[in-house]
Amino acid sequence: MLDRVLGRASLKARIDELEEEKRHLQRQLDAEAERRAEASTERQRAEEEVNRLEDRITELEDRVERLQADAEDRAFRVEEQLRGERLGEVLDRLESLETEREGVFTAYVADEHDLPEAVREAFGERADLVARAAPCLAVTDDGGLLSACLSVPVPPEPFASWDDHVELDRSWFEPTGNHTVALVRSDLFALGEYDGPERTAFHGFDAHLKSQHSKGGFSQSRFERLRDQQIESHVERCRAAIEEVDPETLYVVGEGSVIHEFADTADVTRAVDATGDPEEALADAVRSLWTVRLRVP
Repeated sequence: MLDRVLGRASLKARIDELEEEKRHLQRQLDAEAERRAEASTERQRAEEEVNRLEDRITELEDRVERLQADAEDRAFRVEEQLRGERLGEVLDRLESLETEREGVFTAYVADEHDLPEAVREAFGERADLVARAAPCLAVTDDGGLLSACLSVPVPPEPFASWDDHVELDRSWFEPTGNHTVALVRSDLFALGEYDGPERTAFHGFDAHLKSQHSKGGFSQSRFERLRDQQIESHVERCRAAIEEVDPETLYVVGEGSVIHEFADTADVTRAVDATGDPEEALADAVRSLWTVRLRVP
């Protein structure tokens, strides 16, 4: 009664309201402090994770650099040019190898920039050397005792397989049956017909190209145009000579700048260096064609 008369009742009610508001604000303050503490903890965790990932990235970059350096320093254990009897001996050894089922891996790798995953798995850390040797026939075994890469004069379609023997065909590496080899240079043509390694017929001629620019005669551009016309005429003459023979199997070798003209008709085209007169140059070209490069990763 006295409190109501003196106005203290309303003051007490106001005090209670303020006390409740104070408790509410305190709860909000406590909640905000807790949120800030959690945010600080999360930020600290995030910073630690960022630092961990940056360290991992640096570690992996260092590892890649070391692997690249090792790959550049890694060399083939053996490199040898094989032909004739020596080539036959190596092929005999590969053909004689027999293992348990899926003990030997063979692959023809056509492109160093597209190494099949099966080759990477089979050769492991030596796979980069296989890529360096491509195009090649790559052979290894499950025990790591065998490892070889051979260039292939007559390449098959790309393949990769595990078997109990080395998968190869002698005709990929050695001249077999009736075939024709045509040597085409911008200044020379030579053609040989063969039965296995034995030549049974020969035909050749020179192109008689204009060899240098006449100082007072006509312009350099005209000289080059006339020379290109001479080479074009020579290539057509070579094509006609090949068509007269009408070979079942045709290998065209010689200058890379002209042999691409025969890619649609030849079974194999190969750029080779061959010098001398037509007959000597053909013999030189045939040796190059059937020379196999052996590299041991």
